[in-house]
Amino acid sequence: MSKRTLVTSALPYANGPIHLGHLAGAYLPADLYVRYKRLTDEEIIHICGSDEHGVPITIAAEKEGISPQDVVDKFHERNKQIFEDFGIHFDYYGRTSSEVHHKTSQQFFTKLYEDDVFVQKTEEQLYDPKANMFLPDRYVKGTCPNCGYEEAYGDQCESCGTSLSPTELKNPKSAITGDTPETKETTHWYLPLGDFQERLENWLDTRENWKPNVMGQVKSWLNDGLADRAVTRDLTWGVPVPLEDAKGKVLYVWFDAPIGYISATKEWAVEKGKPDEWKSYWQDEDTDLIHFIGKDNIVFHCIMFPATLMAHGNYVLPENVPANEFLNLEGKKLSTSRGWAVWLDEYLKDFDADLLRYVLGTTLPETKDSDFSWQDFQNKVNSELADVLGNFVYRTTSFTENYFDGSVPELTNPTEKDRETLAKIEEQKEKISKAYEQFNLREAIAETMNLARIGNKYFTDMEPWQSRKDDMETCGNTLHVCLQITAALSILFDPILPNKMGELRSELNITGDISWDKVSGTILTSGSEINKGAILFEKIEDEEIDKQLEKLKERASENEEESKTNYEPLKENMKFDDFMKMDLRAGKIIEASAIEKADKLLKIKVDLGFEERIIVSGISNDFTPDEIVGQNVCVVANLAPKKLMGVESNGMILMAEEEDGSLKFVETDAEPGSVVK
Repeated sequence: MSKRTLVTSALPYANGPIHLGHLAGAYLPADLYVRYKRLTDEEIIHICGSDEHGVPITIAAEKEGISPQDVVDKFHERNKQIFEDFGIHFDYYGRTSSEVHHKTSQQFFTKLYEDDVFVQKTEEQLYDPKANMFLPDRYVKGTCPNCGYEEAYGDQCESCGTSLSPTELKNPKSAITGDTPETKETTHWYLPLGDFQERLENWLDTRENWKPNVMGQVKSWLNDGLADRAVTRDLTWGVPVPLEDAKGKVLYVWFDAPIGYISATKEWAVEKGKPDEWKSYWQDEDTDLIHFIGKDNIVFHCIMFPATLMAHGNYVLPENVPANEFLNLEGKKLSTSRGWAVWLDEYLKDFDADLLRYVLGTTLPETKDSDFSWQDFQNKVNSELADVLGNFVYRTTSFTENYFDGSVPELTNPTEKDRETLAKIEEQKEKISKAYEQFNLREAIAETMNLARIGNKYFTDMEPWQSRKDDMETCGNTLHVCLQITAALSILFDPILPNKMGELRSELNITGDISWDKVSGTILTSGSEINKGAILFEKIEDEEIDKQLEKLKERASENEEESKTNYEPLKENMKFDDFMKMDLRAGKIIEASAIEKADKLLKIKVDLGFEERIIVSGISNDFTPDEIVGQNVCVVANLAPKKLMGVESNGMILMAEEEDGSLKFVETDAEPGSVVK
């Protein structure tokens, strides 16, 4: 075991409030793990903070008509408070606009610059003369060269998931003025990731127990070969590049944001009164560095940031990066722009934080996307928290209060069943520990609840309401065992339900520090007093769930109505001859399958009448392979072949995007091969 553990959670952008998707990705999983580790008496700190640079901040500022600093000031404090209210504990919550962060990031850049790590390039980039500025990637929209999606951003196509650069887009438009940008020369510094590929591969070969979804994505990047990555960009908001000939340039947010973990740890150490203590966590090989992130940050934390640390030297590399996939809401992709989201500050107005901590913990998207629904929330609160855990605790404490004067009965002449049930405490503790250590947090929560189920079944099987009439020794043994299980649950459930378990330990008169080692069948002393407490979990009524669903639908509807009055502008007119170059054919899908390591891509075989074609399409978020077999489609049949994830695509299937972002096929009843005019 290492001497210490440093846990980081991905720095949330300070351009909006925290919602369920954020929580499920990087913050609740990290908090569960850290709380467990603290109970094992491990030296551990949890570092996070606001990512206050980058294009999303400037876009938010422009929309609100305020400065970027105003935006980050507002959301930094707001999100920090939301995390605290929800029970997410950070040892330090920093911000990348701080002086310490700016200096730390600049020191990193200077070290790599002086060591001749960077490659300096003068290249043509997109420039908006009307706005008088180079266009960052998110300030450019256009047509994806891979799948033809017409609303692709300059950094990534949200349809097929392909990483892009603004100059790769077809028909690019400035997001500021709507004009077609021109190209203009500019000089930037690049991190030559290819120089670190062998070191990265060797290091990754030493990593153990990484999630398959994480390692799969990383290997895919490595297999494609690593390209140079720009470290600087033309932008006014961010960490200034510390070079005389780099005026008007800032560090790229991918470079400075992860360094925010280091700068925040420095600030934590200063606040603690030990300014050099940060070095123990970042520069001592006896430290385990764990990054909790969402899957969209895998490449940055598993390739780019490790390469940066390698280039600098003297820093530990991540021991594990337990990234989660995406959380959907009521069967649809979360979308803040469309109002399809549940924000934590709104949730906390209606429900206790512990309820969501438990329910969301049971549905974490650990290796694949998962779905949160209000109906599932109600079912799990009512059937698991209330009917299993709450019922067991209340029956046990009430019975003790009523028939044993609120004192823990002696365990006298225990039966084999009594001893076996007590032994289940240690057995479950080991299962739970193993799950936490392997970052299987859903399993850890399930095994914790299983102990409550064991206690509930034992209570029912032993029928203390019968034995109290003629066999108080057996009745006392039953309550003794149940109280020990209750005490164990008050500790084992603490990472998940910190508020409620604090209340429960107060009922049981368990005081002082608690530890994982204390969990056994002998936590409570015979004769010690307990207090009959209130019901831990009230059931949620249908009306409360209906209210949440209605709120969600109303907000989505409002955003839909708003979007209907703001149609996407028509593209520039095209010549008839250009249109006539496109060969549109009717087709029928005859086979479909997922492409390994590709999040959104399906490999589709289409019958065009005169031949069969393989077409790669980024539609797996909307359709499964089985459900599209037999689908009539329209195909652009004369599109030049292009390889996507190692599969040659020969054509493009036409799709329509609805207001909620879902995709629909452009259908035709014509026979395969027929010309679509």
